[in-house]
Amino acid sequence: MNEKNKSGKINLGNSALMPKEEHLETKVRSRRISIGIPSDNKDDEKRVALTPEVVNLLVESDNEVIVQKGAGSGANYSDKDYSENGAIITESPARVYGSDVVIKVAPFTAKETEYLKGNQVVMSYLNVLKLSEETLAGLISKKVTAIAFEKIRDSDGIMPVVESMSEISGVTAIMLASDYLSNHHGGKGVMLGGITGITPTEVIILGANTAGEYAARAALGLGAQVKIFDKSLQRLKKFEVLMGQRLHTSVFHPQVLKKALKSADVLIGAIELADLRPWYYVTEEMVSSMKSKAVIIDLSIDRGGCIETTECRALRDPVYEKHGVIHFSAWNLPSRVPRTASMALSNIFAPLLQNMAESGGITRLLKNDHGFRSGTYLYNGILTNETLGQKFNILSKDLDLLLSAF
Repeated sequence: MNEKNKSGKINLGNSALMPKEEHLETKVRSRRISIGIPSDNKDDEKRVALTPEVVNLLVESDNEVIVQKGAGSGANYSDKDYSENGAIITESPARVYGSDVVIKVAPFTAKETEYLKGNQVVMSYLNVLKLSEETLAGLISKKVTAIAFEKIRDSDGIMPVVESMSEISGVTAIMLASDYLSNHHGGKGVMLGGITGITPTEVIILGANTAGEYAARAALGLGAQVKIFDKSLQRLKKFEVLMGQRLHTSVFHPQVLKKALKSADVLIGAIELADLRPWYYVTEEMVSSMKSKAVIIDLSIDRGGCIETTECRALRDPVYEKHGVIHFSAWNLPSRVPRTASMALSNIFAPLLQNMAESGGITRLLKNDHGFRSGTYLYNGILTNETLGQKFNILSKDLDLLLSAF
């Protein structure tokens, strides 16, 4: 990972007159690590893990950044934006996936694992629910160390990727609910919120967490009546303190929730679920009792969902009706606002990649950074995630024991 470029001598005296592409190669010769950014610009994913501004910081620190052509176009970053900030642009997947560190937003596919050179670091969302055995086998065969975005923790034990994307998801969910309540998409033609003389719309939020907080703030800002449900009374108390006002709050009592749902216009599921352990706080029977053309958005769908009628769908086709209720169901909702989401992700990954380069390798970083270590699900091709082990009936190893051998 720390190998120097040995392709020849450089005439530094003429470097100012060299074309930009050659000037970039001059920097590569003293690089610490190479970082590949593949293109995820498909129907399902528009975010990019690193913005051009962050690429500039990494290149200025003597790292090489290789960007696949069109990688940032979904977030409205052009190839020129990246090249002007020091990135090398290529159409070759093998060139990008051959980097020391490959970082992308969408989970790896089986096809993408074939491009990997092996013995590298790969970073992306894991999405345990959708991960195939073929993809996992491909990653294992390449002996990679794999990091899941959604499992990384900071020094305070907070999962920064989850938190930042939850903020975006909460606000975006209310924006979408407002759109689908209008008749633009066949909704019943009401405004989310309220005006003088008209009863405000009712929004129910399941989960007094970050996503729930930002959804509540957005809904209250529009004038809606908000009701919060959570299993923890303590979280509900803290939630009210954060919001700075009295809200309609309740712990989960099925009869209370069922009664509230009958008059709700919008239901936002923001429950934090353990991987592969869906827990339906709202049953299909409850959904069937809701108003016609009410809107449901389940933000926990990537982990199985907390509403029985929701399905994990692609962002290109996220909407369907069941029992007359409109469902918007996509696992990567922040990709609806990809530029904002990309900037948020870059703010998290820039220092992590810098630390990796300065540590001289992934092993030392994993030893020193407990939060980063929590995101590891493969170490040198060895499975270290118990949930994946249970899903595919594969024995997982303890990462701390593996690291102690190095």
